[in-house]
Amino acid sequence: MTLRDEDEKPLDPVTERLRKKMVRLLATAIGIMLVGVMAVLGAIVYKTSRPATPTPRAEIALNLPAGAVIEGMALDGDRALLRLTVNGAEELRLVSLADGSLITRVHVQAAAPK
Repeated sequence: MTLRDEDEKPLDPVTERLRKKMVRLLATAIGIMLVGVMAVLGAIVYKTSRPATPTPRAEIALNLPAGAVIEGMALDGDRALLRLTVNGAEELRLVSLADGSLITRVHVQAAAPK
C-alpha cells in the first residue's frame, strides 16, 4: 500500500522557478480580465443611468391655404401625408418634415353619379 504523498518527488529548482512564473502569469492575466470586466460593467451602468437628452428638432412651418382644416395625418420617416379640407374640397398633401416643402398635392373629387 503506497500513499500518494510518498510517490511525489520534490521539483527540481528550474521546474519550481518555471511553475512560480506560470502562477504569476496566471494571476496577472486574471487581474487584467477582472479590470476589463469591471470597466465594461462600469460603462454599461454609466450609459444606462444617464437620462437621455432629447435631440433638438427644427421647427417647420407649413404653408396651408386660409380656411384649411387638417382632417388626418400619416407619418412615414421624414414625410407626412396630410388630409385637408379646403373650402369644402378634399385634398391630400405630401410634405417633407426635413424642411416643410411640398412634395405632392392631390385634389380629391367625388365621382359623378351614374
